[in-house]
Amino acid sequence: MNKGALPESARRLILLPAVFIFTFLAAATAFSESFKLPPLSSPEQYGNILINRTSEKNGVKPVSFSHWIHRTKYTCRVCHLELDFNFRINSTEITEKANLDGKFCGACHNGRLAFGHTKENCTRCHNGDIAYSKARFRELSAFPKTEYGNRIDWVAAQAKGLIKPKDSLTPNFKQMPFEKKLELAAEKSGTPPAVFPHRIHTQWLDCSNCHPDIFNIKKKTTKHFSMDRIVKFEFCGVCHLRTAFPLDDCSRCHPGMK
Repeated sequence: MNKGALPESARRLILLPAVFIFTFLAAATAFSESFKLPPLSSPEQYGNILINRTSEKNGVKPVSFSHWIHRTKYTCRVCHLELDFNFRINSTEITEKANLDGKFCGACHNGRLAFGHTKENCTRCHNGDIAYSKARFRELSAFPKTEYGNRIDWVAAQAKGLIKPKDSLTPNFKQMPFEKKLELAAEKSGTPPAVFPHRIHTQWLDCSNCHPDIFNIKKKTTKHFSMDRIVKFEFCGVCHLRTAFPLDDCSRCHPGMK
């Protein structure tokens, strides 16, 4: 051995951290290349959308809609079941006549439940600005926090009584509780299983929001349940890419992931 040369055992110890870092970065790069997650917007804009199926065609600006503002008042099932809004953006044909007849937005924006569908209120919706509601985001400053999306833990906020969203526009409605928790094996080795709690989801959604259109339990479509399809807005990606907490928050679904 040359004078000053390190023993082989010591040299291996020095190289181990470098090998670990290289392996980790390679795995992270492979993951990001396999699953292209959409870029996250700022917290106050996460979940905001522009409704523009017919607006610009009729000479008015698109409607800005904030999911987090409405989530403080109503559960998802109200709009996506009772009011018949599709999950896919701009796939529901909302017309001025339908609103004035008390359908879609007009079911609440009638001057009684919420500001009316009148000329003086036009720009409160038809403003074409996806960040229109950001000044109100500070109202949520005391809510429980998470690290992704709009960084609000809505389940915890509801559990603490900070919000009490209505489940229905009809009186005396009662949720159907369902406690079953599913464990879904991951497609990649070394990844812990995903856990799906029905109870949390039924607090916000109706069973028919997911079954059978998104998850056809009769045809057992969970065999096609994979990340590359989820990131294409299928299965969990219907909600967990734009509105519910995003897929970037891996451990929320894969609790065994460190």
